[in-house]
Amino acid sequence: MKPTRKTRRTDHAERLIAAPLPDVFAAFTSAAKLARWLPPEGATGAFEHVDLRAGGGFRLRLTFDDADVETKSDDDSDRIEVQIPTLDDGRLIVWEVAFVSDDPRFSGTMAMHWYLSRQSGGTLVTIDAHHVPPGISAKDHQAGLNSSLANLATVVE
Repeated sequence: MKPTRKTRRTDHAERLIAAPLPDVFAAFTSAAKLARWLPPEGATGAFEHVDLRAGGGFRLRLTFDDADVETKSDDDSDRIEVQIPTLDDGRLIVWEVAFVSDDPRFSGTMAMHWYLSRQSGGTLVTIDAHHVPPGISAKDHQAGLNSSLANLATVVE
C-alpha cells in the first residue's frame, strides 16, 4: 500500500534499560524472550511461525484479556506478520509489520526501527514506528510501545 497522508504518522518511544546491550539484543533474537516482552499489558502472544534472523520474520497472535479491546483479526486477537530486513549486530533492528485484517483502517505495513545504544547505566532502546495505520490511535499505540519497553526491561534487567 502506498502511504497516504493519513498513514504517514510516526510514533516514538524510548526507555533506558538497566542491562548491557548484548543482553537487550538477545531479547530480540530469542523466541522465548520475545514472546514474554513484546505483547503489551493485557495481552499474551503465541508464535505461529518464528525465524528471528535478518531475512526472517515471525507471525504472532496477540490475544487480549479485555473483551472490549477493538481487534483487527478476529473477536479477541490480532495477528501480525513481521519481516526482519535488518538485524544489525545489536544496534538496529528493523521490522516490517503487516496487520492481518480485512479492515482498511488497519491495512498496510508499518516499519518499526528499534535502535539500541550503550548508555551509562545500561542500554537506551528507541523505537520509531513509521506509517502507523490510521485505525491504531496514537494514544493506544504509545501506551502499547511503552508497555512493551517496560516488559523488555523486566525480562532483561
